[in-house]
Order: sequence, then C-alpha cells, then structure tokens
Amino acid sequence: MTTDLSEREISDRLLAFVRERFLSGDPGGELDEDSPLLEWGILNSINTALLVSHIRDEMGIDVAFETIAPRAFKSVRGLTSALRPHLAQA
Repeated sequence: MTTDLSEREISDRLLAFVRERFLSGDPGGELDEDSPLLEWGILNSINTALLVSHIRDEMGIDVAFETIAPRAFKSVRGLTSALRPHLAQA
C-alpha cells in the first residue's frame, strides 16, 4: 500500500495518537518527537500493538514491523525515521 503522507504528517499523526490514546491528551504538553516512549513507560507490549495497528489501519502504511529495529520505538522521531523507506513503496 502506498501513502501520500509526508514524514512531517506521519510524525504529527503519531504524536496525536500517542497523546490521545495513551496520555489522556497530554495535558502537560510534555510529549514531543524525542520523548523517550519506552523509558517513560508509554509504550508497553499492548500499547505498541495498538500503535502498530493504527499505523497500518489509519495511516495506510503497510509494513512488516518485525523488520523494524526495536530501538526505533524509543521515540516518535525514531519510528518516523524507520517508516521512511515504506512511505513511497507500492
């Protein structure tokens, strides 16, 4: 599946999803692209599965997540970077 989303849009959508789904909207405004998702406990196994599902179903990026290095999930910036090669694939 291809996507017409830019890296910026991917990052913004990932941030919005994480804020709304896992941080009750992030009322303190603490989450940014470089926030340590794993270190802060935002991503655990269930939340990671929900995030992957969101990327596939809502953003249209079909990628085998087993091929992405686990360190990519450390931050939104890391995940966006790991998704970069899949943005233009047919």
